[in-house]
Amino acid sequence: MNLIRIILFPVVPIYYLITWLRNWLYDVGIKSSKSYDFPVICVGNLSTGGTGKTPMIEYLIRLLKDNKSLATLSRGYKRKTNGFVLADNNANADTIGDEPFQFFSKFKDVTVAVDADRQHGILELRNLKPQPDVILLDDAFQHRKVKAGFNIMLTAYNNLYYKDWVLPTGNLREPRSGVKRADLIVVTKCNKDISDAEKQKIASKIYLKENQQLFFSYVDYSTKVLSVSKTMELIDLPEFTLVTGIANAKPLVDFLLEQGLKFNHLEYSDHYNFKVSDIETIASKTMILTTEKDYVRLSDNEELKNKLFYLPIEIKIDKTEEFNSAVRAFIS
Repeated sequence: MNLIRIILFPVVPIYYLITWLRNWLYDVGIKSSKSYDFPVICVGNLSTGGTGKTPMIEYLIRLLKDNKSLATLSRGYKRKTNGFVLADNNANADTIGDEPFQFFSKFKDVTVAVDADRQHGILELRNLKPQPDVILLDDAFQHRKVKAGFNIMLTAYNNLYYKDWVLPTGNLREPRSGVKRADLIVVTKCNKDISDAEKQKIASKIYLKENQQLFFSYVDYSTKVLSVSKTMELIDLPEFTLVTGIANAKPLVDFLLEQGLKFNHLEYSDHYNFKVSDIETIASKTMILTTEKDYVRLSDNEELKNKLFYLPIEIKIDKTEEFNSAVRAFIS
């Protein structure tokens, strides 16, 4: 914890009270939430980021897309547009944000849209012909004006919500009690071989309600890296420069070190807006490896195209069939 966060500790009770009161007003109906008569699934968290929402949205897309018409709706963090934007062939990270553009690039049969006003975004999506059957809300757990029918709340193994404080000293956007709104709670970014004893220890701290289920997931890294025109085996990479602009690069760094790879690391903040000078620095490197989220923002730079690769990831969930069945039961 840095010094600034320690100094700001007296603000914590004020932030806590404001966010708790806001939630209470929604809970008792003084502030209204809009419900829907079609499936709306929210993926979110209590913390400020780094829990793996994007891989979870992609997991749900893969799970549902063959049987349902899907749309994703995100805020479009750090995009250079306003209001409702529907992704089309002119879309890029500037117009819809890096994560939505990643969805659009990978899943051509899924409708991708952004709107800071989720109610308005849902209305616009349902006005499309044909209508999407299911809408996946990306990072909307605190967007209480919309009452999603199904909430999946993520908490990272290395920063479990029940060990954290609210902002500005901690990373929680709202009090821990917000977990009660979740239908499924997923502990993400676990060690691949996490023990049953460790799972039980975590479960004992969460105090699940009768209607809640708890799952654990880990990141499954690909054995190959991809570029705009080439695929290479990860273990065959020569010495490279790792470029990351994500909330927590440590798991990726640790994985690459475990593979015995040699690299330097240029680390930027989450959703970093790469400047011309940054691109010049990166372009001076012989080979560059980055995350998929950073790749969609960097790959448009002509000077990087022949040397920029990304490492695909997916998430793996324990009790996979139970998780999938819970999602499908809501949809049906």
